[in-house]
Amino acid sequence: MGFQRIIPAPPLAPVIEAIWDWDMPAGTFGYERILPGPGAGLIINLAEDETRVYQDDEDRHCLRASGSVIGGPYRHSWIIDTAEQVRVMGVSFRPGGVHALIGISAEELGVRDINLEDMFGANARRLRQRLLETACPMQRLALLEQWLRTLCDEPAWDAIILHAAAALAHVPEVPGIGRLQRESGYSAHRFGQLFRRHIGMTAKHYARLMRFRAVVEMAHAATQPDWAQIALDGGFCDQAHLSHEFRRFAGISPSEFVAQRGPYPNHVPI
Repeated sequence: MGFQRIIPAPPLAPVIEAIWDWDMPAGTFGYERILPGPGAGLIINLAEDETRVYQDDEDRHCLRASGSVIGGPYRHSWIIDTAEQVRVMGVSFRPGGVHALIGISAEELGVRDINLEDMFGANARRLRQRLLETACPMQRLALLEQWLRTLCDEPAWDAIILHAAAALAHVPEVPGIGRLQRESGYSAHRFGQLFRRHIGMTAKHYARLMRFRAVVEMAHAATQPDWAQIALDGGFCDQAHLSHEFRRFAGISPSEFVAQRGPYPNHVPI
């Protein structure tokens, strides 16, 4: 039992950040807020043939899907329950990776999760059954990696778009988008279309998300975050601007994040 994580070998390495396996005893039922990130994800629930997402309101209306789904990147936080995190596997895609590997528009996945069986039919059902029958977590990870390799002989990248995404991840400044578009050789319309298809959102929204992600990492690592300094280091106009953007992506204020944070920066206990 525990958490296992592998980084796949090429040709999957450029499109997949990690393949992971979480196998832990069930604890006290609770809710967790998941913060948005720049990559899509694949989730396979091996404890239940179901995944659940809760609306961020007082009633916590539950939206149920199959036990194997692929979705994201998302533009705001969402809520899950801890009962769904007993025996589960996943794939964390790099920005643009899901489009490169599968060919589906990442923008579509950002709107709704898609049942893996709707995409791959019996192939997806057989994968989940084999994973259920495999007791060793490292063997499960090897099976999932092997299955991913069957999806595509060679990921199909648009190197220009990925260069733009990497540049914005390194320096997430919205004014730099125009320069990246001009350097790409694409028209503004074509650049925007390809960026949304590969990355799942507009270049402007991606830059803002990456700036938010940097703030999350700084705040999570600090015992007592200095928000004025974090705002300055994160490229925000002031602390008020940071707070507005933080709430827009996380669904909670920076102070609520610090008060509720747990051991993992992307999972906030509720």
